[in-house]
Amino acid sequence: MSLQITRREALKGGAALVVSLAVPLHAMTETRKRWAMYIDVSKCYGCYACVAACAAENNVPIGVFRTWVERHVTKGGTVIFVPKQCNHCENAPCVKPCPTGATYKTKDGLVLVNDDLCIGCGACIQACPYGARFFNPIKGVVDKCTFCEHRIYNGKLPACVEACPTGARVFGDLNDPTSPISKLVANTATQRLKVETGAEPMMFYRDLPAEANL
Repeated sequence: MSLQITRREALKGGAALVVSLAVPLHAMTETRKRWAMYIDVSKCYGCYACVAACAAENNVPIGVFRTWVERHVTKGGTVIFVPKQCNHCENAPCVKPCPTGATYKTKDGLVLVNDDLCIGCGACIQACPYGARFFNPIKGVVDKCTFCEHRIYNGKLPACVEACPTGARVFGDLNDPTSPISKLVANTATQRLKVETGAEPMMFYRDLPAEANL
């Protein structure tokens, strides 16, 4: 039995080949990232290098903060320092209340603000259970941590992570099982703040005393 291929079939096959070659192999297998941060509270001694680095990198006005460090005292009298910022939640409570769509989530899980759409109404500020949003008096819009989006997609770490002298902060892609943060979250006992809200925060803490009332 002979195999016959018509001209039309040949053309269709050639077109399919062109399309397949136009799409890089890595693009067909690439998975979305899920950016997250891990903080070892036992390594933080409240130097505020992260706060200063964040302010310098992102032109944060004086008096407001994208990241900050809280001092707490446990029942046993131990002083601990707890860095805080936007948790880039999986189910971000700040997104839905925004009337203009200025607050949104990217495909990689970042929760960001579109300055061109923000009217500064503050609905998202009220909705955030972590107090991580503020009104930027210079730009006239709501502001917050972005995980230094402009840095991480250029192969750099967020400014706060890079500046930490003790390595208390670890940043990376949770969807990459070989990344340091994936291994730490998988193999270390961690805590997340206000999980009862259902926000599914992407900030993971180690050695966070339960009695710290965070």
